[in-house]
Amino acid sequence: MTKVETTKAPGAIGPYSQGFAIGELVYTSGQIPVDPQSGEVPEGIALQAEQSCKNVAAILEAAGSNMEKVFKTTCFLADMGDFAAFNEVYARYFVSKPARSCVAVKTLPKGVLCEIEATAIL
Repeated sequence: MTKVETTKAPGAIGPYSQGFAIGELVYTSGQIPVDPQSGEVPEGIALQAEQSCKNVAAILEAAGSNMEKVFKTTCFLADMGDFAAFNEVYARYFVSKPARSCVAVKTLPKGVLCEIEATAIL
């Protein structure tokens, strides 16, 4: 079991790791749309979805994987009304069309609109 860490994705805001590589798999923690350099959160679901995808990609790359090797994601939305706009961005990043769960939740950390976690092969 190897902890995955990178400065190209936001650091954990709690007692957890950005990800772990175990055997042939890598698991990312849920990634909210925080810019790792500025600490800022962009406005609107499209920009937030994009930043969350970039954060997932950075962790996968740090582990030696990439977005094309993702086979399962779990996505959390603060408002299911954002589903279509979220999907437009998501589809550009997760081109392999992994298995996915997408649920609406009451609130997300830092009041963001989305969060994405992924599992991929190495």
